[in-house]
Amino acid sequence: MKSVALHNLGCKVNAYEMDVMQQILREKGYVIVPFDEAADIYIVNTCTVTNIADRKSRQMLHQAKARNPKAVVVAVGCYVQTASKELLQDAGVDLAIGNNKKGEVVSLLERFLKEREEGRELEALKGEGIIDINAGCAYEEMTLKHTAEHTRAYIKIQDGCNQFCTYCIIPFARGRVRSRRFEDIREELTGLAAAGYKEVVLTGIHISSYGIDFADGDWEEGRSRKLAAEDGQAYGGSPKLASLLERIHDIDGIERIRLGSLEPRIVTKAFADRLRLLPKICPHFHLSLQSGCDETLKRMNRHYTTGEYLQCVELLRSIYAAPAITTDIIVGFPGETDEEFAETYTFLEKLELFEMHVFKYSERKGTRAAGFQDKVSGSVRTERSNRLLHLKKQQSAAFRMAYIGQETEVLFEEAKEIDGKQYQIGHTEQYIRVAKCTKEKLSNCIIGGRIAGFLNDELMLME
Repeated sequence: MKSVALHNLGCKVNAYEMDVMQQILREKGYVIVPFDEAADIYIVNTCTVTNIADRKSRQMLHQAKARNPKAVVVAVGCYVQTASKELLQDAGVDLAIGNNKKGEVVSLLERFLKEREEGRELEALKGEGIIDINAGCAYEEMTLKHTAEHTRAYIKIQDGCNQFCTYCIIPFARGRVRSRRFEDIREELTGLAAAGYKEVVLTGIHISSYGIDFADGDWEEGRSRKLAAEDGQAYGGSPKLASLLERIHDIDGIERIRLGSLEPRIVTKAFADRLRLLPKICPHFHLSLQSGCDETLKRMNRHYTTGEYLQCVELLRSIYAAPAITTDIIVGFPGETDEEFAETYTFLEKLELFEMHVFKYSERKGTRAAGFQDKVSGSVRTERSNRLLHLKKQQSAAFRMAYIGQETEVLFEEAKEIDGKQYQIGHTEQYIRVAKCTKEKLSNCIIGGRIAGFLNDELMLME
């Protein structure tokens, strides 16, 4: 059978889809080899979130063709959607497959191989895997049975985004919101639980929009319409994520449910009241902020204020004892003055987060922000990024320090030797990374113990 080398770029959704594509290829008898080795077929799952991601996607495609000029090089995913004209003219790419067609990778590939073997014209086939992602397509069902991780599985519950932030190209690459049917989610989770996975992470392009494309009568099934309406008032839709969480919570074998990035507006009192009744939900929430200045948020087309964001954080802290709250921040967005950045810095000091992911603004061709004036220089972006990274380090240490002396539970994942001693490494529900000094194999076991202190900057020590 032919050998296939795969390379993934980008987000957790891409990683999930790549895992499924690799699974399909294995089931069809293809031999999976490392990407840096010679292969008959190379598949690059591309990313387009920034101009740098575009460039990296092109580089990986051309590296594959250079490694084996006779190989079939397949470009898949987001960059294919936003740069289809360029890719169809690129001699280094043999086959282009866009989003919502990844589950058909084997059938498209085998048709190409058959046509090539018979000596037929292949140009017409090159772009058959590209569709108009904004033409009202349905959710593409893919089912994962195994992941590279042995304890935690990422589960895709929706695709697409309707938000259109001014800096973001993703709605054009992924299309509008499409939600996955609960029956398919349950089937996948039941299979993963049977395979031994204890923790699942719900992911998607904009999971807070889950279910807004479903009719209420098809979903609520007698649950409180009042709660659903209250959720929807603040959010501007009818989010059904809480209902999904209630159903997932009932699946035997799944012991931890972790949420991917959340839109702050979904965290209403009604939503929080439903979360508090679900003990499997990990008290670890990623609430995307992007800026701590209201004027900057307006230019970004983010649909909340810093005051509303703070209310969301306070709601979560009212139902969980010291939940881990993380966020994303973009520095140097067009028009961000020293005063606006100072507002962001002060707001982040007030929030006292567990972690923040700091990004220097990267102009993305095709977005509204690319045409904005008042660009911030690269040196200023770097200086602001460094200041926030220093704050992040201080806040993360302070958050974890508060857990010293407390009893907690850790899902152990791997063994590692540190300073000549054997440790088992895992995460608490809050996603604090913890080490236990023992030679006992604890992988995929949830063990209780007391946090004794720091082993190093990255790891806390469990007694």
